[in-house]
Amino acid sequence: MPQPRYLPLEDLLCLIDEPNRTSCRRLLADNMELFRTVQGSTNNHQAWPGGYFDHVHEVLNIAVALYALFAELRPLPFSLSDALLVLYLHDVEKPWKYELGPDGQLHHLPSQRTKADQHAFRLRKLAEYGIELTADQHNGLKYVEGEHDDYSSRQRVSGPLAAFCHLCDTASARIWFAHPAVTDDPWAGAGRGKF
Repeated sequence: MPQPRYLPLEDLLCLIDEPNRTSCRRLLADNMELFRTVQGSTNNHQAWPGGYFDHVHEVLNIAVALYALFAELRPLPFSLSDALLVLYLHDVEKPWKYELGPDGQLHHLPSQRTKADQHAFRLRKLAEYGIELTADQHNGLKYVEGEHDDYSSRQRVSGPLAAFCHLCDTASARIWFAHPAVTDDPWAGAGRGKF
């Protein structure tokens, strides 16, 4: 199977359906300088300046590759656009989540310490940019990082879109946590800071 091309961010955003495509582009344009400086996490993945957006760019490319593979196996009950929208927004709180402490380390702001606080911030940011989600997209955004305290053995909590996005996020954060590489990334076209 030929290796899929690592797509530039603009090409990936073009795959998101309107009207959300325009809003996602505006979110990027309004906050580009901030996105270029924020880490992907304090320690566990893409923990370098600009790592936040390297992580987002990475999960979008992983989604394109996995969607094509999965769709060859069986029909998927969501579109590639749905997955890209959820993944583009899944960590949108991170640029505003941390403050630099006196020890020189990043610390969570008190207003964003819990997953519920972070999800509420995400929804406010989406409303600010006029991004509207379907019920499946809301479910995907809520459970992209797993079901946590909402898990139930009696009912399915996260839907198929959420599960797919969780796969993409986990691949980036736990398998390829140090990618894209600074130079010579094995995935042709990948590299840090290529927004």
